[in-house]
Amino acid sequence: MSTILPSAASRPSLRRRLDQVGIGLAGLCALHCIATLVVVSALGLGGHFLLDENIHRVGLLLALLVAAIAIGWGALRHRRVVPFGVAAAGLGFMTLALVVPHGMNEFSLTLVGVGLVSVAHLLNLRAAH
Repeated sequence: MSTILPSAASRPSLRRRLDQVGIGLAGLCALHCIATLVVVSALGLGGHFLLDENIHRVGLLLALLVAAIAIGWGALRHRRVVPFGVAAAGLGFMTLALVVPHGMNEFSLTLVGVGLVSVAHLLNLRAAH
């Protein structure tokens, strides 16, 4: 019995999947920020875990790796620098958020950063078509 596999042209490429993972990571980061603000501020719970610096460092490292591979690879293929520039700006905001104290400034910088990184991944996906 043979199975029909999709052709190579119809399967999502690794770069495309990495862009999708990047968008998902950005969404999880934004959700983490909002949940932290609500849970810690309103209920006073989970601060020891949700505000842990290692979560932010690991998140930034994952964002850097995924963006470097997906958007860097995309830029080499489609020769458009806008996704790369938008991603660099977003990652810069996210990095800046690590050096400010926890609070609204960190929250705002992080959300702007993950928003820009998501837009960069979307631009990269569009440029590949």
